[in-house]
Amino acid sequence: MGTGIVLLIVIAVIALAAIWAISAYNGFVRLRNMVEEAFSTMDVYLKKRYDLIPNLVETVKGYAKHEASTLEKVVQARNMAADARTIEGKIQGENMLQSTLKSLFAIAEAYPDLKANTNFMDLQSQLQRIEDEIANARKYYNAVVKEFNTKVESFPSNIIAGIFQFRRKTMFEVADQTQRENVKVQF
Repeated sequence: MGTGIVLLIVIAVIALAAIWAISAYNGFVRLRNMVEEAFSTMDVYLKKRYDLIPNLVETVKGYAKHEASTLEKVVQARNMAADARTIEGKIQGENMLQSTLKSLFAIAEAYPDLKANTNFMDLQSQLQRIEDEIANARKYYNAVVKEFNTKVESFPSNIIAGIFQFRRKTMFEVADQTQRENVKVQF
């Protein structure tokens, strides 16, 4: 074999490696943008819920004045979640908000007049629709994050991930173990 053929083979191998590296990098950029888009979509639904919560709290406040500490916790959790600037902060705030909303609806169970209030029922219905939208947005976000994380950890794309500082993204998971337990149905 002549040196010309060896040189062509070396150039071809380098060119293929460069094409692969560019393709892998662009794949990471595409997935990172999909993760950000998925989170932004979910954030829109979360914002709708944040906007609904003060109306819900005010409605409950009219019926359950002595439950002020619970209502205050709901508002604090809502503000913490709404003000979070990172995905991890948003997840932590959301988990806290979920548990305080449960206590808010537990209060409503103790007040039959509140449960019968049309404004409360409408707000509760709106919140349920928003919760369904949030759940669907979380599923999409987690699916995109799973794809991104798999690429970050898989060989040989993990080499490009390491060179260009692509790091694993956080899944949007339930942190409260009581939310993971099976519901007990008794008759």
